[in-house]
Amino acid sequence: MMHSLRALSVRNYRLYAAGALVSNLGTWIQRIGQDWLVLQLTDNSGVAVGVTTGLQFLPALLFSPMAGVIADRVPKRRLLQCTQLMMGIPSLLLGVLAITGAAQAWQVYVIAFIFGLGAALDAPARQSFVPELVDERLLTNAVALNSVSFNGARMVGPALAGGLISVLGGGATAAGWAILINAVSYGPVIVALQQLDPSLLRTNRRPGRQRGQIRAGIRYVRSRPDLTLVLFVTMFAATFGINFQLTSALMATEVFHRSADGFGAIGSMLAIGTLGGAVWATRRTSVDTKVIVVAALCFGVTLVVGGTAPGYVTFLVWTPLIGLCQMTMVTSTQMAVQLLAPPEFRGRVTSLYVLLSQGGAALGAPVIGWIGESFGARWTLFVGGSLVVASSALGALVRRGHKAAPEPVDAGPGPAADRASAPSGRAAGTESGGGKEV
Repeated sequence: MMHSLRALSVRNYRLYAAGALVSNLGTWIQRIGQDWLVLQLTDNSGVAVGVTTGLQFLPALLFSPMAGVIADRVPKRRLLQCTQLMMGIPSLLLGVLAITGAAQAWQVYVIAFIFGLGAALDAPARQSFVPELVDERLLTNAVALNSVSFNGARMVGPALAGGLISVLGGGATAAGWAILINAVSYGPVIVALQQLDPSLLRTNRRPGRQRGQIRAGIRYVRSRPDLTLVLFVTMFAATFGINFQLTSALMATEVFHRSADGFGAIGSMLAIGTLGGAVWATRRTSVDTKVIVVAALCFGVTLVVGGTAPGYVTFLVWTPLIGLCQMTMVTSTQMAVQLLAPPEFRGRVTSLYVLLSQGGAALGAPVIGWIGESFGARWTLFVGGSLVVASSALGALVRRGHKAAPEPVDAGPGPAADRASAPSGRAAGTESGGGKEV
């Protein structure tokens, strides 16, 4: 057990993880509250929920590359404190509008987009900040513990949100109180970041203000078949598979005719599986692209099978397996991005990961919502899962054809160029289980 918690021996990481746990819980409460608010305002429109999700992730599609450059340039600790405010204030506004009965669908759309701007800037900085908190030996464990925190909150948060909304009457006002909880949850993160010891952060020399840094990051990824494969699998899984929040809402309301508590129960059962996948990841010390491809393939298959569930209980029982496969894939891709990218490029590589994961969700959510509204909720799982299976099979073929070592590239403009002409030592030999343990 202690081996699985070893990153918590570092004080800075303990503080950061404690604040993140509170914020993660608030995030999942808001996700249920926001979806339920949209359903109440639009007469259970799947397209409206999809549009809201898409608008929230659209800034990641538009601005992630620039956010990665910013994360590489500026102190991440201060940047993260700013992004918490950028997400907390829109949540506060939306919660107040819902509670006072003034909320309209167009307002939710606008606020979701504004919230997404903060999230787009936050994601590359947050993910690339973890290597500054712990040394290389603890990095995979720290990334996995972040997933445990996120998915532990994912297991508890939807149930809390569903129960709260149900107790408060199940309307838009009840959803507003759930959203307000998330607004408050950003405070502990800001406090935790302020309490970190700056002298113990493992910071690297930051690139200067030079042109061409986004292009340099893209060139670097293109020179790395392993990173390219990770991002390829991520793109298809995020676009067509990880919109399960949307598909579960449609399955709960349209197929199984359940209310907010039934919707929340599906999210909690999914989180049981994702938490299991995250806990398993805490014991891993290396990353292998084979695990990513196989996990993505299994994830697609479980989605398709889930679409055939004859009843609500059957769907609930099957959902943890979907979560297990999904989280194994997600945690493995996150580890790969952190471990395979050298410090000079970590923010930019992470931003491409965010671009494809969150941006893919932005593009896929309206499509999945349209499929559900036009053909039925089950088809969101059939179509999404089938596309994930097809992309995973193609990824397996790509992996077999690219076993050669990556070619070195220049870091592009900036003072870090002389140190990034070759991949990081941690990235060497990660294919086929030959990665260096960290």
